[in-house]
Amino acid sequence: MTLPPGQRAIASFPRFGLPRFANRFPGKPEVVRFELSNDGRVVGEVGPDRWGALPRTIQLSDLHCVTTWSSLGHRWEGGGFRDFCTAFALDQADQDRLVVFRGSDGYHAALPLVDLLQPEVLLADRLDGAPLPVAHGAPLRLVAPAHYGYKNVKHIERIEFGVHPGRYRPAGPGFIMHPRARVAVEERGVGFPGWLLRRAYRPLIAPTIKRCAEALEMYQAKNHSPATSEHMTRPGEGLP
Repeated sequence: MTLPPGQRAIASFPRFGLPRFANRFPGKPEVVRFELSNDGRVVGEVGPDRWGALPRTIQLSDLHCVTTWSSLGHRWEGGGFRDFCTAFALDQADQDRLVVFRGSDGYHAALPLVDLLQPEVLLADRLDGAPLPVAHGAPLRLVAPAHYGYKNVKHIERIEFGVHPGRYRPAGPGFIMHPRARVAVEERGVGFPGWLLRRAYRPLIAPTIKRCAEALEMYQAKNHSPATSEHMTRPGEGLP
């Protein structure tokens, strides 16, 4: 299999993200519930009943982290984003406007609607045949395989439609947050070539995995959750 430019496959699927969000977790990871807004106004809420009525989609896809690791061949289940927009009669006319996803951990990211209407984009609540674990975004996360992992927001609690690009501010420094973050063309960040950012990011992989894993262990101990997952790894294990 040919990987995208600059990516290296790893055998594991570690919990990963910006370190300042490592110790933040969802309050109710077993319940899908999120708000919808359009142009700044709340237009509804999606709870378990409305979510459960949506058509289900299953797909195999990879996750490519901007820091250069890739975890391959995962079975994601949930609702196709395009089907979701249709079911809730959400405006799809202005596809250059942003859709902002906000997680209950405080993280957020945005993509143009045109990218989200691609057939492989999901709102996923299951991973590899089991309910989505907290480590990977329970109760609901975005799966957009054509975009780096930092666009695939976890623990979704709010989806905002119709956001003007000039009004959105990313969760991290602007130079590391590309507006589209397309994997195939190596849009890792803004203002620097992808090959240069590869070199800057790779030394950060192992310490970030370690920090995220330690935070997860503390969360699991506090909440009496299982201490291991088939997708997790010891810090540094399976890395290129």
